Amino acid sequence: MRATIDRDGCISCGLCAATCSEVFRMADDGLAEVYVDEVPAEAEGLAVEAQEGCPVSVITVE
Repeated sequence: MRATIDRDGCISCGLCAATCSEVFRMADDGLAEVYVDEVPAEAEGLAVEAQEGCPVSVITVE
């Protein structure tokens, strides 16, 4: 499973990083980023929760 973020649409709310810090973090520029190549199996549920909770729907987990 992989996660991506369309950073052009990110509003820097931090919900994804707060929900699933194993996959998402806030970068130095204030935008969210994915910092792992593969979502760890134990974090898959939280990654999907972050995707579903993103207020601007810029996260894809597949």
